Amino acid sequence: MSETSPDKKKLTGGKPVKTLWQRLTARYRLVLLNDETFEEVTSFQLTRMNVYVLVSTIMVILVLVTVSAIIYTPVKEYIPGYADVSIRRDVIGLKVKSDSLEKVLLSNNLYLNNIRRIINGEIPASSISDTSSEVIPIYDTVNPSRVSSAEKELRKRVEEQERFSVNPPAASGGRTNSSIRGFTFFTPVNGYITEKFNAVKQHYGVDIVAPESEPIKSTLDGIVVFAGWMAETGYVMAIQHNNNLISIYKHNSVLLKQQGDYVKAGDVIAIIGNTGELSSGPHLHLEIWYNGLPLNPEDYIVFQ
Repeated sequence: MSETSPDKKKLTGGKPVKTLWQRLTARYRLVLLNDETFEEVTSFQLTRMNVYVLVSTIMVILVLVTVSAIIYTPVKEYIPGYADVSIRRDVIGLKVKSDSLEKVLLSNNLYLNNIRRIINGEIPASSISDTSSEVIPIYDTVNPSRVSSAEKELRKRVEEQERFSVNPPAASGGRTNSSIRGFTFFTPVNGYITEKFNAVKQHYGVDIVAPESEPIKSTLDGIVVFAGWMAETGYVMAIQHNNNLISIYKHNSVLLKQQGDYVKAGDVIAIIGNTGELSSGPHLHLEIWYNGLPLNPEDYIVFQ
């Protein structure tokens, strides 16, 4: 039998060397004694491994509780640099309101200034014009007679260019839609027509009632020239086709194409809806314009 070297015995104190696992799993007893009577109150049997696991578990729980408190409670608002979406929305709303209040305040100041000048006799009352419309413009109405000189010049140039267009409009003796008779129009939505085309009543299209969330398709190939919101007709999409033909789709709930997108006949462009002040139920208002004149869609499309 081999004997332990004197150096090794000196380092270990004559005891066998324990491995790391043995040291971690070595059992110890934690005893609680009464300080006066030295009576044993309770005792616990522990190992280094149990203590490490207990401390690690407590730290993980504290970290999870802290992270949850930051994410799901208002405490996160006190963290520097944390962005809150609701605060940004409130700031935008306050900005809009302050802008409106500023316009109203300016209008009232002009009105009171005119009253003061009239009372002081500086100007006669008959010479005062209503300046409120200049401060708060009304965007819901359009006055075609108010056309700037630059716009008139632009219209003149465009009209001169159309004289040499490949597909010029018909002669002044009367426009005709015979050139689009050969077009194959795709049915945008299947349904029942509740209001027909009537140019006398200025109803330049047809109203088609269809199930809710029914997809609307493009009737011809073309490019989306308008896709947006209008107060009276809700979400509207206008598509420019060949031969100066335009199709318009009104009262949609969702627009699936954007301005400038190219679409083919049969492509889904929107979802039928009930948007706009002039709508009383889910339906599609379809208009077809050729060379600036409205056409009856029933002459080209079968809806049922």
